[in-house]
Amino acid sequence: MTAALNDDIRDVIIVGSGPAGYTAAIYTARANLNPLVIAGSVTAGGELMNTTDVENFPGFPEGIMGPDLMDNMQKQAERFGAEVMYDDVAAVDLDDEIKTVTLNDGKQFRAHSIILSTGSAYRELGLADEKRLSGHGVSWCATCDGFFFRDQQIAVVGGGDSAMEEALFLTKFASKVYVVVRRDELRASKIMGDRAQAHEKIEFVWNSEVSAIQGGEKVSGLVVKNRHSGEETTLDVTGVFVAIGNDPRIELVKDKLELTADGTIAVEGRSSRTSVKGVFAAGDVVDSTYRQAITAAASGCAAAVDVEHYLADIKTPAEAAQ
Repeated sequence: MTAALNDDIRDVIIVGSGPAGYTAAIYTARANLNPLVIAGSVTAGGELMNTTDVENFPGFPEGIMGPDLMDNMQKQAERFGAEVMYDDVAAVDLDDEIKTVTLNDGKQFRAHSIILSTGSAYRELGLADEKRLSGHGVSWCATCDGFFFRDQQIAVVGGGDSAMEEALFLTKFASKVYVVVRRDELRASKIMGDRAQAHEKIEFVWNSEVSAIQGGEKVSGLVVKNRHSGEETTLDVTGVFVAIGNDPRIELVKDKLELTADGTIAVEGRSSRTSVKGVFAAGDVVDSTYRQAITAAASGCAAAVDVEHYLADIKTPAEAAQ
């Protein structure tokens, strides 16, 4: 090893929080690895901090608020000795065996291993009321929130496979689903597009873009503008599902780790091991398919176990006995 274990070199630093980061913290803390979680100054808790009722996370038969779920996870990690900091990481140095994490204020921390759980960010429409009505009719996750729109009219914005999947899923609950598409054709695969267009509950609004989301305390309508004629139409909907893609948060490591074609951090098989020894990744930053709280949590568990095995391999017998 290039350096002996001592007080200023931690076993593991977790960059990011959310279900993946906090689960990794719970497991590494219980393994006496004293993890440092750099949760973020604004994004601590991840996307679930913008979610109201979470009804599909196991163990909560009556559901739980997204922020409450994240608070519970954080407290559970801290109970076992995890240290949580509400700071942002400016840079990471992964080249040496001892990794360095630099915060925005210049403060540095070193560790034998790093878990990246920086998550992903849903692409937004960029409208004035989009953020304000998030969780009150505006959503980026049909499987999370579709249940709340039973027998209501809703809209999906997007023309790719994800949008078609969202629209088809939402037909289980909604009385009608509008799909707002910028062009006169879909980007989605033919099979998904054909399936959506054949569904009796789905109506396509072609060559259109959203110009406004209406509503006071919750969504009451969606204003769409025809890109050719300029004519505006108001759709009578109570929910808007934005499905125009999402971007993994890989800014810190995009030139330092191998990435997949989808832009996520590449990992080895079902493990959390990245292309750099001692660096692990978990949650939405490695997942372009499921992006659910429960799968992120499971990924965080895997990363923690991988880190524990990695540290056991690199420690000398004397260090392991400490």
